[in-house]
Amino acid sequence: MSERNSDIPLDSNRRHFLKQSIAIAGVTGLSLAAPGFLRSSAWAAGSDAPEKTDLKIGFIPLTDCASVVVAATQGFGSKYGLNIIPSKEASWAGVRDKLNTGELDAAHVLYGMMYGAQLGVAGPQRDMAVLMGLNQNGQAITLSKQLRDAGVTTGEQLAAHVSQSPTPLTFAQTFPTGTHAMWLYYWLAAHGINPLSDVKTITVPPPQMVANMRVGNMDGFCVGEPWGARAIFDKVGFTAATSQQIWPDHPEKVLGTTRSFIERYPNTARALVMSLLEASQFIDASVENRKSTARLIAGKAYVNAPVDVIEQRFLGNYEDGLGKSWQDPHAMVFCREGSVNFPYHSDGMWFLTQFRRWGLIKEEPNYAAVAAGINQTALYREAASALNLPVPDSVMRSSTLIDGKLWDGSNPAAYVQSFAVKA
Repeated sequence: MSERNSDIPLDSNRRHFLKQSIAIAGVTGLSLAAPGFLRSSAWAAGSDAPEKTDLKIGFIPLTDCASVVVAATQGFGSKYGLNIIPSKEASWAGVRDKLNTGELDAAHVLYGMMYGAQLGVAGPQRDMAVLMGLNQNGQAITLSKQLRDAGVTTGEQLAAHVSQSPTPLTFAQTFPTGTHAMWLYYWLAAHGINPLSDVKTITVPPPQMVANMRVGNMDGFCVGEPWGARAIFDKVGFTAATSQQIWPDHPEKVLGTTRSFIERYPNTARALVMSLLEASQFIDASVENRKSTARLIAGKAYVNAPVDVIEQRFLGNYEDGLGKSWQDPHAMVFCREGSVNFPYHSDGMWFLTQFRRWGLIKEEPNYAAVAAGINQTALYREAASALNLPVPDSVMRSSTLIDGKLWDGSNPAAYVQSFAVKA
């Protein structure tokens, strides 16, 4: 596999993407002028026109930034009168700070980070808004080749190794209240390992994970793709678990901003959601669309990784670095008729239960009220309805996680207390 494709000049990459997109549209029935165009044109010309048209949208170089990049570069934003300027950021802490100062208007952001900011955990308190989900699934827990050489390839073997190790193993996540920390903690705890006392955890920005594992700074990490696949490609680690094995169709990145932004620019916020929804529809519409998207985001301006490293897991083609390969039924997805994008209150509440479980918050919050304040379901309904996307009747959904526990949001306090391993 070569990095040659990721070195294509951006304009050339975009021309190739547009050329293929137009050809694909004739096959899939999805064109760059996606559903809602006539209505959006009327909005842009009337009282619903965006109050702010130039938007700087932050993203971290991860595969799941795809819908932001596609919306910005392939005309989905301009349909709604928006000039979306994608801004590549170095760390999640940097994204948080730039949202707070207004340097970023919105961002591709960790779900849990939005809830942490609302509560003043791992940073200053700020009222936040989740506009929509950007994707489900597609993260992974990677263990080092040194652990593999020591005979550790499963969670059960890791638990035995941790209990016998004279010094604590080190695991990395990307932000204290983020999704990767929660998937890592949940997976360790499901195997009887307390992530706060049995091992050491550190915070490392996503693009730096593989390099840090290569030099021995960590024994394992949880991060979004393509960095799990890159660890295998570079022969420094293997996939012990995917995040979808922990929670099938779990919430992951969201389109996040501050509450003050949506209060000041409600039409802009709605137009931005519509732009990202159409980009998400486009990515999911066909295998060829996904391949074109992988080529686009592989460029240096975006993820900066070999196309093949991004593309295979983007297409659901997994291999774990231990000789096992499979087609994953819960690979990364961006729309699925809007079911990915609806900001379910129960999804946000789940992160609050884990904050409470691990001692990040000391008292029981009003789970439902916090979620209702952050997740902008009314605004989302407006945008989705304009695009004829179905919207769920309930703001709650239920899921069963890797340890067999059912999460449905009905009794979050009892859910927290049901865990044997906690702070």
